[in-house]
Amino acid sequence: MGTIADSPLGKAAAYADGHDPALLFPVERAPQRAALGLGAGLPFAGYDDWTAWEASWLDADGRPRVGVAQFRVPCTSARLVESKSVKLYLTALNNVRFASGEAYMTTLARDLSAATGGAVAVTVLPPERFGVLARAEPAGESIDAEPLGAIAGGPDAALLTAPGAATSESLHTRLFRSVCPVTGQPDYATVEITYRGPRVDRAALLAYLLSFRRHEGFHEHCVERMFVDIGRACRPAALAIRARFTRRGGIDINPLRSNDPGLAPGAAPTLVQ
Repeated sequence: MGTIADSPLGKAAAYADGHDPALLFPVERAPQRAALGLGAGLPFAGYDDWTAWEASWLDADGRPRVGVAQFRVPCTSARLVESKSVKLYLTALNNVRFASGEAYMTTLARDLSAATGGAVAVTVLPPERFGVLARAEPAGESIDAEPLGAIAGGPDAALLTAPGAATSESLHTRLFRSVCPVTGQPDYATVEITYRGPRVDRAALLAYLLSFRRHEGFHEHCVERMFVDIGRACRPAALAIRARFTRRGGIDINPLRSNDPGLAPGAAPTLVQ
């Protein structure tokens, strides 16, 4: 297992041409979780939903096929996998023949499961079904117009407060930004938060979420930090956070973390079949 500095991120890459699971670069989740004070007993369940918009392979006759691949990586997996390495892995399959689309999906699921240490579900949509991939509006009310002072230089849980009476609500911001920990490129997301418990100060919540603006972190780590910080500062009885990141390099990653199986921002996302 290498370090992030050993990964393909931020480096010129030669695109391979063939099936090569070794192109996938796993990243251990444990160090980032330990930094949040988390051990083996996680305070949340959930998954990371990936959409790879540029999947292609050859069928048994050598005809090119294209699709949109979706992966669901359980948050209980020991590792996540770095996104550029996934792009390199998928591109290397562009000229590989598969007996069927199902064989292609089976190969992706097997290789991604081995890389992450978890059972990764995979589905691939053909072009005639691309229309079903339109995103729904984010859950709940927007907090983007809340009063805002100076934006903190890094994530600051001390900004959070929940002085109100008990409630149940969903809130979202479309203004979230973090930074790739290697390349420094910005990552943008819509963040949806659903909770039951003391009413959260919305202006304070917006200030906290925007304090990630210069923060260097993978998508999955950012969402887990939000979950831990909001849980500790605001003491909700139930909490769910989903971040819908915009695609970069033809791939988007959308983590969900929740401590209540019945609680999710909006309609619970599912892999499209």
